[in-house]
Amino acid sequence: MTGHVLPFTSLLVFLGCLSALGEVQQKGQAVPGFPYNISTNDTGLHNAILTGTYSFNNQSNDIFLFKPSAIGGAQRQIIKGIRYLVDLEISRTVCSKRQENQDLSNCHFQQGRFHQTLQCHFEVWSIPWQHVMKTTFFICLP
Repeated sequence: MTGHVLPFTSLLVFLGCLSALGEVQQKGQAVPGFPYNISTNDTGLHNAILTGTYSFNNQSNDIFLFKPSAIGGAQRQIIKGIRYLVDLEISRTVCSKRQENQDLSNCHFQQGRFHQTLQCHFEVWSIPWQHVMKTTFFICLP
C-alpha cells in the first residue's frame, strides 16, 4: 500500500507548487520560465510586434505591407532572454513593398475592397544584452 501513497503524496506536492506559482503570478511577480500577461503599452512588446510584422511582410506574397491594427493579448516569458507571445490583428496598408525604406508608421490602412485584416499569433525572442530580436514563430489567418 505504501507504493500508492508515495505517488499520491508527490501529486499533492506538485499541485501545491502549481497553486503557489499561480498565486505569485496573480500578484504580478514574474516567475522565470513561466509566461505571464503584460500590458499592451509595454515598449519591449511594441518592438517585438514590429519584428514579427516585418517577418510576416518579408514572407508574404502580398504586394502591400501589413501593420498592426489591434493587440488582443500579450505575454512575456523569461528564458535566456525574453520571449514575447502576442495575439494581434494586422491589416493591409496602402504602402507597396516596392517602395524602399518604408516606415510602417507612415502607412495608412487600406479602405474599401483592398482592406484585409488577419488574425495572427507571433512569438518573438529578444536577447537585450546581445541586441538581438528575432521572430521564432508566426501564423496569420483571415
